[in-house]
Parts: sequence; structure tokens; C-alpha cells
Amino acid sequence: RARGAGADGMSARNGSHAAAHRAARDDRPALITGGAGFVGCNLADRLLSSGRRVTVFDNLSRAGVERNLAWLRAKHGDRVAAVVADVRDAPALAAAARDAAEVYHFAAQVAVTTSLVDPVEDFEINARGTLNLLEAIRRLDDPPPVLFTSTNKVYGDLADLPLARRASRYEPRDDAQRASGVSEARPLDFHSPY
Repeated sequence: RARGAGADGMSARNGSHAAAHRAARDDRPALITGGAGFVGCNLADRLLSSGRRVTVFDNLSRAGVERNLAWLRAKHGDRVAAVVADVRDAPALAAAARDAAEVYHFAAQVAVTTSLVDPVEDFEINARGTLNLLEAIRRLDDPPPVLFTSTNKVYGDLADLPLARRASRYEPRDDAQRASGVSEARPLDFHSPY
């Protein structure tokens, strides 16, 4: 053990450096791609309500999401910054990610029917957009953590999963399923337009 080091081998100085680093990161905004969508704006509201700053990155292509962004701005003022851009625009995405404390990646082309009509655009938004974000973060000296979400559509209609209405939501009837969610071992439901 190094002289002056604690039981874990780290000095108090290193520990305080790590704490200072975390504090500096906490002052940086959270970046939410797709932040004007339903899930993104609700997360933004939660973070902003707790005193955090948030950067919403959204191309506003889905009808009605501009109202979500206006609501966030009206409620939280200058603690919310908006970048109206597309995840396919790698330089704009990299600029938005540069100062992020953490990244929540919700931007996507979510309509299954659209993915069948125009699979190339679906790929460009969902796969290329995600790669653009990951590459931008990978290039940073201090990359923030990323939370990536998908869609329940990858599991199909879940007709074999009995649900019960509880208060304001539906939940799986099975206690284990309710506690753990849908297993990663569950087969995905594939459909090909080819």
C-alpha cells in the first residue's frame, strides 16, 4: 500500500480529485437525443425539475413535438437548451455531446410501417445516428455515460404476456416478470420487407 493511501490503496488526494471531477461533471448538462419526444421531454422535465441543466437534441420531425419543447422552455427557461438537428448530422451531434455529463439516446425513427416502406432511411436514422453519437463520445477525453433505449416492437405484440391494469398502468400479471421485465433471452420478432 502506498504511503498515505487508504485501505483501498487510493490516497485521500486521489479520492478528493475523483469527487471534484464528479462535481464538475454534475454541473454539465445532460444531453437527450430525441428530447422533444414523449419519453425524452418527460425525462428532461424530471432532470430540469431536480435542478439539472438539459440539452434537448431533436429534429422536431414528429408532429406535435415542438409543443413539448415549447412547454419545457416555458416551464424551465434557460436551463433547457435546444439543438434542432438530426442525429445523421455528425458534426452537430458531436458539438452537442462535447460538454454532456451524460447522454440519453432516444432519437429514432420509431414507426415500423415507415421502416418497411423506406428501410434505408430507417437504417440511416437508427443505426447511423446511433453510430454518429457513439463515435462522437468515443473521441472525447472524458466520455460521458450513455443510456440507450430500444422499443418493445422488437418483441412483437407480446400476446403471450398476460397483463393486469394496476392504478394508472398495465403490468405483467406474473410476479417474476413484473420484477425483472422482459428477459433478454426472449426471441425477437423479425419481419423482412424483402
